Amino acid sequence: MCGIAGYLRAENTALGHNFLKPMCDLLAHRGPDGYGEYFDLDIALGHRRLSIIDIAGGAQPLGNEDGSVQVVFNGEIYNHQELRSTLEKQGHHLRTKSDTEVLVHLYEEHGESMPELLNGMFAFAIWDRRRKKLFLARDRFGEKPLYYLTSLSSFRVCFASELKSLMLLPGFEKNVRPESIPEFLSSGYIADPSTIYRHVQRLGPGETVSIDWADVRVRRYWSPAFAVTPGLHYSACSEQLGHLTDEAVRCRLMSDVPLGAFLSGGLDSSAVVACMSASASEPVRTFSIGFATPAFDERKFARLAAERCHTQHREFIVNANIAAMLDLCLEHYDEPFGDSSAIPTLYLSRLAKTDVTVALSGDGGDEVFGGYDRYSKVLASSVRSLLPSRFQRLTAATEWSFDRFPALFSSPAARGRLSRAVAEHYYHWISATDADGLNRILSPDLQRALQGYTPKAALVERFERHRALPLLQQMQAVDMETYLPGDILVKMDRATMAFSLESRAPWLDHKLAEYAGTLPQDFKLKHGIGKRILRQTFQSRLPQTTLTRSKMGFGVPLAAWLRTSLKSMFEEYVFHPEMAQYLNMAEVKLLWDEHQSGANDYRIWIL
Repeated sequence: MCGIAGYLRAENTALGHNFLKPMCDLLAHRGPDGYGEYFDLDIALGHRRLSIIDIAGGAQPLGNEDGSVQVVFNGEIYNHQELRSTLEKQGHHLRTKSDTEVLVHLYEEHGESMPELLNGMFAFAIWDRRRKKLFLARDRFGEKPLYYLTSLSSFRVCFASELKSLMLLPGFEKNVRPESIPEFLSSGYIADPSTIYRHVQRLGPGETVSIDWADVRVRRYWSPAFAVTPGLHYSACSEQLGHLTDEAVRCRLMSDVPLGAFLSGGLDSSAVVACMSASASEPVRTFSIGFATPAFDERKFARLAAERCHTQHREFIVNANIAAMLDLCLEHYDEPFGDSSAIPTLYLSRLAKTDVTVALSGDGGDEVFGGYDRYSKVLASSVRSLLPSRFQRLTAATEWSFDRFPALFSSPAARGRLSRAVAEHYYHWISATDADGLNRILSPDLQRALQGYTPKAALVERFERHRALPLLQQMQAVDMETYLPGDILVKMDRATMAFSLESRAPWLDHKLAEYAGTLPQDFKLKHGIGKRILRQTFQSRLPQTTLTRSKMGFGVPLAAWLRTSLKSMFEEYVFHPEMAQYLNMAEVKLLWDEHQSGANDYRIWIL
């Protein structure tokens, strides 16, 4: 895992050499083991290295035989050995054993289609000196970040692993994108490709961008596929899923440094640990975080899984004195990020780093296998909202799907209404505030700048693009575009990299995810229970409690903290005069007073 940065000069300007190292120095936490740079007349490429594979020979930037193709790379390519073998048969000469070198030779052989051959997590930049072209790429799900902008006068394009590096460049202006404020207040993050700043973008999951002096061309090379295969047998699919999961975990065990796993005690992380333990020659090192508040403490479930898988297990308890860790959160996330579980994830990463340099996680299992509680609740409330009122009352306490009313939802028009209802109800479930509440909390100046834009309309538009899919898969597809790369993976990347720790997510193996996309809805979600087939697959490998317990999430006792240890910090930051340009401070003060009086409002944390 590493940090990358660089820039391509603008036409008729000279390349500056003084910016690259300071940009990379800000990424030293991502790569404490070394710094490398490459310059020619047009391009500057910089790299901070965290040594994982080929510790002696994998320094970057790294080029092909004649140096005409150069790469800086952040991530891991799990199938690099197979790719290397093929490239060598095609006549390429590779000097190192690193996965990085494979990239430049793949580019020589396949051009801009080469990301489609990669199994891994990655963000990289390739400079093609002959064609005077810069090629940027990001992995299919967006595990690794890549920011870029094309608006600075001295540069054709600038890019970096983190936003803070771009902010060093001359001419960078902190012009806030107005739409990002209500997006953040609504969902707690800013979805790709947007950022908090008007002119900075994140390269989207499964996207590449090719830049020369004539054009900037963005291409989506991969999207989650949801083409259900007819006639599938549940037991056979469960068996195949077990094989694919074992392989996804196995290939993520490649490492020349110590390796372990995050273990929450939930199904996703426990299944990953079970697969690791089955192929490991010694006990897997596992790590968990707990809280003194029992309602938020999952350690007993993690212990059950650790005992079943015979791991070497460690725990840490988070208390209310989190001000220092919150400062670290602000330092590493660079822009507004409202997922409160970033705090325990930072503690978890710090704990794991004392023993290992690589940790596998359970991220992605809910998106791939339909595990979120909101999926069943959105389906039930959407169907119920379209029924006659007398039926709405009768079904109020029941999990329903449109399959219970085939005649009512058989026509395309009826299914269209149901699809729109799903989008509306989904927004309700994921949002911290409704439209009226959002309008009250935004300043009049910001509301004028928005010109009628609303996060809800933007989300409904995303659903419209997936309208041909079954309802569960619509929600999965939207989550894979928004919540997964914008929240879950950002949280994990920044928290682990803050401590120079690499995280890997087996559930985001694209072969595994593509197979899951072929499975019928009732293999994943039935009678309100998600990840059904995953529970079947691991019933013999995990404790029964792990398989049957309700989803808990990685929550923290925010309400109490905001009345005690975080009270002064809230008042210092949120009641700062500069905030008045974005927020209606009278409404904020009202919310704050209500919270201090005992009301629990998640908007307080997001603010």
